[in-house]
Amino acid sequence: MLAQGRTVAEQYLFAALNQERAAAGLPALAWNPQMAIAAREHAIRMARTGGISHQFSGEPDLKQRTSTAGAKFSTVAENVGVGESSITLHSAWMHSPGHRANILDPVITSVGISAVMSRGRLWAVQDFSRDVEALSLAAQEAKVSALLAQRYGIAITPTSEARETCLREKGYAGDRKPSFVMRYSGSSLTSLPEQLTAKLASGQYTHAEVGACTPGSSAFAGYSIAVLLYP
Repeated sequence: MLAQGRTVAEQYLFAALNQERAAAGLPALAWNPQMAIAAREHAIRMARTGGISHQFSGEPDLKQRTSTAGAKFSTVAENVGVGESSITLHSAWMHSPGHRANILDPVITSVGISAVMSRGRLWAVQDFSRDVEALSLAAQEAKVSALLAQRYGIAITPTSEARETCLREKGYAGDRKPSFVMRYSGSSLTSLPEQLTAKLASGQYTHAEVGACTPGSSAFAGYSIAVLLYP
């Protein structure tokens, strides 16, 4: 039975790469529908053009193609190829250092695959990504606040001023002057930046305001946070 409309070739390439990852002690990749959409558009273009490339004339680059398809990621990579079958394609990728590195990249969390048969050959694309969890601003603030409270005993207040500070390149919003302001961006909210932890370790601060804001227009998704510290 075909899974979610995937072709036999696409299912084989997906299963084969996860078998390689399992053999290497790596977690399996999830199927990413948005990355698969971008992969299919590129595979069709390769088949029509009759050539192999990561970007054809007039075509957006990889990060823009995948972002336009709706993918949210902090890392993106791609394998392209043409062969007689999915078996020969997978073997060729695994014997190519660059393609193999993408398949066995420990940072990657998901993949979208497309394989298009044309002219008696299989034109295939694997688009890999490290996905970014979609969280509301309040949920982002809650995660950072929990780190500050649990690890450093800091009292936390999410405020509109903190969110406004997050949007600014410098300075702070509101009338209350913080002793220290930290702005940072990243694809994970499981840890705090070293500069911020060094300040917190000093024991000078008892209170913080935390604000999240939407990152800029970059194709790469992530989180933007502002932490304002007070004695």
